[in-house]
Amino acid sequence: MKPNELKQEVSKRRTFAIISHPDAGKTTITEQLLLFGGVIREAGTVKGKKSGHFAKSDWMEIEKQRGISVTSSVMQFDYQGKRINILDTPGHEDFSEDTYRTLMAVDAAVMVIDSAKGIEAQTKKLFKVVKQRGIPIFTFMNKLDRDGREPLDLIAELEELLGIEGYAMNWPIGMGKGLKGLYDRANSRIELYRPTDDGQRFLPLNEAGELAEDNALAEDSIYSQTLDDIELLSDAGNQFDLKKIMQGDQTPVFFGSALTNFGVETFLNSFVEFAPEPGPHKTEAGDEISPVAPEFSGFVFKIQANMNPAHRDRIAFVRIASGEFERGMDVTLNRTGKAMRLNNSTEFMADSREQVTTAVAGDIVGLYDTGNFQIGDTIYQGKQPIQFEKLPQFTPELFMRVTAKNVMKQKSFHKGMQQLVQEGAIQLYRTYSTDDYILGAVGQLQFEVFQYRMAHEYNSEVVMTPIGSRTARWIDPDQLDEKMSSSRNLLVKDVQGEPLFLFENQYAERWFADKYPDVKLTAKL
Repeated sequence: MKPNELKQEVSKRRTFAIISHPDAGKTTITEQLLLFGGVIREAGTVKGKKSGHFAKSDWMEIEKQRGISVTSSVMQFDYQGKRINILDTPGHEDFSEDTYRTLMAVDAAVMVIDSAKGIEAQTKKLFKVVKQRGIPIFTFMNKLDRDGREPLDLIAELEELLGIEGYAMNWPIGMGKGLKGLYDRANSRIELYRPTDDGQRFLPLNEAGELAEDNALAEDSIYSQTLDDIELLSDAGNQFDLKKIMQGDQTPVFFGSALTNFGVETFLNSFVEFAPEPGPHKTEAGDEISPVAPEFSGFVFKIQANMNPAHRDRIAFVRIASGEFERGMDVTLNRTGKAMRLNNSTEFMADSREQVTTAVAGDIVGLYDTGNFQIGDTIYQGKQPIQFEKLPQFTPELFMRVTAKNVMKQKSFHKGMQQLVQEGAIQLYRTYSTDDYILGAVGQLQFEVFQYRMAHEYNSEVVMTPIGSRTARWIDPDQLDEKMSSSRNLLVKDVQGEPLFLFENQYAERWFADKYPDVKLTAKL
């Protein structure tokens, strides 16, 4: 691809993640976006489980059964001349680590907030990660079809709790059963909740920003209240500032209802207009790699086993950072320094995939993996080695001993253990002397998903015995004496074979420090 062609293709990319607290409607809005992208013909919500219409982005069986997202999905479609890459992330806090890593692979974020509940704990956590990256954040205040909090209060809470300016792109005309429509400030029109008898959905505003007097809505007291709010916003609210949006200091706020597909298309059109194209990525050396640099580079931010259970496959998700990806190309894996050929590659539509022959910076491609890749790996072309910045990792807090229920199925048990932990959501340790399996996780749900997937994807039922909340501390092998281990500070080794202690509590850790004052413990991963 010639430099001008590459630049043109990269400029079409819009790659973003959708984040929210569980049940805010993230998966539902994802489906509506896919509907406008022409990818699906109807939106089957997670709530409609009895009908068999599951969310397109929730492909894993346990997600369909429980109605939650526990893994990141990637969906791609074309819209208004742009190539849209949506990364739908887990909403449940036990899977925050997957979401955090996914946020390193996007250029913008869409934050979905339940207008009845406002900003919830998980939203606040995820927002902080987005803010640290300094990428644009677009906010969708969802569930306007239900009675919720006052819009002015929601904007104020956004600014107070998250420390970001909010600019209302549109404003509700009523809510719940009294919802009439949206006052669309950005496009100077009214978007009706229920179209007129002749099918008209948008009503133009005059130069004064009001409806023509002969319109029935113009006489409605709810509409009059909306005009008062708009005047207040114009006089005392923030001014739209695209520069601040690009720096992540101001968020455009859109109101709507994903479930009834109200306000979603207007949001999507604005997002495509204002969201950034792919930007540069930093390396560990402190350099920045331009997305239009001619040589290919990318990094693995996720590994997923068994997206197709029939084939027992593993897919490494790669965010392309620069250049052009071509199937069959030769690259170098920086961690090992080894050359490899990328023959099997795929692009995504949640669980359906197609062979991809070419892709550019901003795109996400899946590489069939036989065990070569780890999360955080960089692959590149050219003679100059590249290693992109480290991806975030959490130290586990909960731990379980894991054994196979059926000793005759040891082979599938060991295979499942190895493959599922490589996805990065759960950590694997072995007891130092007996090599028994111990799993570490951030939250209980991770164990439940692990147990379910072992049984249904590897036909291996497991017995999980809690050993409680523990603190992981690594020790220099040269300072290690196996006699240091006890029930209160269990000695184990990580997947790299590095020794560490799992301390029962702070008291046990202090007791160890007093007994072995010369031993240095670290919280590294």
